[in-house]
Amino acid sequence: MSKTLLRFFLKLFAALFGLFAVTFVIYFFNLDMKATSLIEPIFLKHYEKIPRKQYV
Repeated sequence: MSKTLLRFFLKLFAALFGLFAVTFVIYFFNLDMKATSLIEPIFLKHYEKIPRKQYV
């Protein structure tokens, strides 16, 4: 019982540490803003197809 509980907590800790490491790398290298330049043309293409009720 104790061994399986310890193994569970070790796996949980490893998963949480891995998630923290990934989010830290994304934050440290500002990858979210760099990925925006790749994704933005896809969003613009999508939103330009939506019919508008008001014209600017």
